[in-house]
Amino acid sequence: MPTRKLEKVVSLKDIKVACQQCSLNEICLPVGVDQQELDRLDAIIDRKRPLTRGEHLFRVGDPFQSLYAVRSGSLKTYTMSEDGQEQVMGFHLPGEIVGLDAIAGGRHPLAARSLETTSVCEIPFVDLETLSAQIPGLQHELLRVMSQEIRDDEQNMVILGQKSAEERLAAFLVGLSNRFRRRGFSATQFNLSMSRSDIGNYLGLALETVSRLFTRFQNDGLLRVDRKHIELLDRERLCEFSGAQCAQPTSRSAHPQA
Repeated sequence: MPTRKLEKVVSLKDIKVACQQCSLNEICLPVGVDQQELDRLDAIIDRKRPLTRGEHLFRVGDPFQSLYAVRSGSLKTYTMSEDGQEQVMGFHLPGEIVGLDAIAGGRHPLAARSLETTSVCEIPFVDLETLSAQIPGLQHELLRVMSQEIRDDEQNMVILGQKSAEERLAAFLVGLSNRFRRRGFSATQFNLSMSRSDIGNYLGLALETVSRLFTRFQNDGLLRVDRKHIELLDRERLCEFSGAQCAQPTSRSAHPQA
């Protein structure tokens, strides 16, 4: 089936402003790249139309063609068990990359579905490979981003394999806090676009357990919950309790747009 022609991002200047917190920042705007090379890189970046809530970016088994960076909104990646049950594998926030796990096999091993209205930038991998051989530093930055993804996966395995239910949820919240901070978002106030059910699925906990723990954490003064809005009132205690590394919070506002 032929690939639909995608709308091109309007200009590199706009990308630099709109994607300032993006993990593709160093790939799209590497140090030492001259204007001609920037124009070449700009030419391969496409913006897909926004995904509506529940819409798939790709499904299990789809051919791998591109990497995607979340501009705004959020996605979850998941697979299906043999008995047809959904298993959530991860959540992807603004500025994060989706699709790296498909490079090796040439097909997507997971499905990616939007949790809310979500915009992504698409970079065709064949074009990115070609440019990475021609533009100094581009390949290094791509490998660095991939390494960060591997480190995050390793930390998640520790959380799921060795921690109690309370520690799992605390580590999950601290992990989200650190990821928001890394992109220039608030580390203490953010919205959870994923449902309690999805969180429980991801952490290997029952929905009732997740709801009970949120109530307990709130009663203990660790956080405040207002529907999907979370405010971490005592981030240091959450870090100590979970055993997770706690990056220092930023003073920037809670919800800048990508």
